[in-house]
Amino acid sequence: MKSLPAFVLCLLAHATFAQTDKTDYKDAIEVIDAWIDAQVDYQNLPSLSVAVVKDQEILWSKAYGSLNLENNREASTATLYSICSISKLFTSIAIMQLYDAGKLRLDDDIQTLLPKYNLKQQFKDSGPITIRALLTHSSGLPRESDYPYWTGPDFPFPTKEQMLTKLGSQQTLYPSSTYFQYSNLGISLLGEVVEKVSGKPYGQYVQENILTPLKLAETRPFIPKDEWGKKMAVGYGAKKRDGNRDKVELFDAKGITAAAGFTSNVEDLARFASWQFRLLNSDQAELLKPSTLKDMHRVQFMDPDWRTSWGLGFSVFQQDNVTLVGHGGSCPGYRTTLQLNPKEKMAYTVMINAGGESPELFAKEIREILAKVPKEKTSKKPSVELAQYAGNYSSQPWGSERIVMPWYGELMVLGLPTENPDESMTMLQHISGDTFKRVRKDKSLAEEVTFERDSKGNVIRMLQHSNYSTRNVRTSNQ
Repeated sequence: MKSLPAFVLCLLAHATFAQTDKTDYKDAIEVIDAWIDAQVDYQNLPSLSVAVVKDQEILWSKAYGSLNLENNREASTATLYSICSISKLFTSIAIMQLYDAGKLRLDDDIQTLLPKYNLKQQFKDSGPITIRALLTHSSGLPRESDYPYWTGPDFPFPTKEQMLTKLGSQQTLYPSSTYFQYSNLGISLLGEVVEKVSGKPYGQYVQENILTPLKLAETRPFIPKDEWGKKMAVGYGAKKRDGNRDKVELFDAKGITAAAGFTSNVEDLARFASWQFRLLNSDQAELLKPSTLKDMHRVQFMDPDWRTSWGLGFSVFQQDNVTLVGHGGSCPGYRTTLQLNPKEKMAYTVMINAGGESPELFAKEIREILAKVPKEKTSKKPSVELAQYAGNYSSQPWGSERIVMPWYGELMVLGLPTENPDESMTMLQHISGDTFKRVRKDKSLAEEVTFERDSKGNVIRMLQHSNYSTRNVRTSNQ
């Protein structure tokens, strides 16, 4: 695994920035960059790609690690990943396009649209299984078609013919519109509805009516086998006790494609998010009517537990009183997420080619760190150049390391690794010379923190509570 890059000079070497408003995100993005870089190493992630969207622009994007460990091929923001269940968003949009065109209704019974549908309804008092119920995962259908396709090493996904044939031996789990039950089977059936109603193969319809119009050239309703290990990241399993991960064989979702078979990259999902922000703030249709997308983003079903809510195809949830919409993806060897904050026109997408990880955690922490950015330049300009203190400092044997970085007129200290960087950031305010004081949560000042230099004037260590942390000097090629 690579070492933490040299700070200040190298943190931005492969990053992409775009300022879409007057907010200065620079310091916050450098902190996010350093934090993710460390987490990739400490969690032994093969690769991670990330993009942050501000309305119609990519505010920041970057990739870390290797898309293929066998040849150490470097990942980029163009690297393809299986996006698994994020595929459901494209299927849902296809359904809602047909709804906008008057070719189906949300309360249509699935049996009227798919003559081959013969799954047993075991509850006599159940209402019909509708398009709306399938989009909100409240249909009562089983989670999966009755095949062990999430089981390795071969992941035997059924063809659509096999999936439809097996329906007759399956039955509902609950009466329709009673409980939330996530269902790959249900969304796969919606893919069949798209074919039946449009008269086109599912993949062709999605390509012609969604991907091509939105210029999502790197998003595909299939797994590009010829790109695996080249442009597409190789998938790896969850971390084992020895810290290593096994390579996962490539799968083909076949009949479950509408629920889990797409590939994409963070750049394309950023464009996909920008389209949604554009449509939500328009009075003109673009693939969908604005009102239709707004309905898709609204809560359409709430589980009786009052914790799980769903829109039309979209997960709708709250974090820290912020309403987010989107979807996550988890397939053999890949974990991905796309989260949108429609109110702020901000979106976050993270892709990892490893099982057992949480791209949602990365997206959450990125959002929360950016939320700490001052909206106006209220901080005083320090009388010293803060970048000279930046670097990583040893915390051994008590901890792994601490990083020190500029933060809007102060210094920020963060222990690594950490899953909660936004809560773990400590601020230092400059007093005089090489002396700072810790800033308490109430903004009052606490103990002194002093930096010491060598005979050449280079900062070499940090003194706090009468104890030292040594600065590690690294070069960009280490």
